Amino acid sequence: MPHYEFKVVPAPRRGEKARGVKTTEDRFALALTTLMNDLGRDGWDYLRADSFPVDERAGFTGTKTTQHLLLVFRRVIEAAAPAPAAPAAPAAPAPARASLMADAVTPTLTRKLGAAEPADTGTAPAVGGAKPE
Repeated sequence: MPHYEFKVVPAPRRGEKARGVKTTEDRFALALTTLMNDLGRDGWDYLRADSFPVDERAGFTGTKTTQHLLLVFRRVIEAAAPAPAAPAAPAAPAPARASLMADAVTPTLTRKLGAAEPADTGTAPAVGGAKPE
């Protein structure tokens, strides 16, 4: 399942002037188109427009509620590459090779251990307060 990140930007309040664009609606549409194309180049997909009430200051002590139009965009988060699957167990080796492998492994498995070697019974050097004479 893809994971998304979101970006919310305010909708343009004024239109953009351009040659051949005369009406207010066309200028606003041009501003919106420019914004959407700029974000689209960065991988953002337009999702929806939402209007939210916002309390703003009015004078020194008063407040008023206004509506702000916000545009919501989203894009897929690049997920980390999945870990490579463990290699599948190889199929049974060919019969001729199986016998060669059995011959190579069998002697080490059936070898008997001999008697342990006797410990070295030599003398250890003196430790501590012995002084040479």
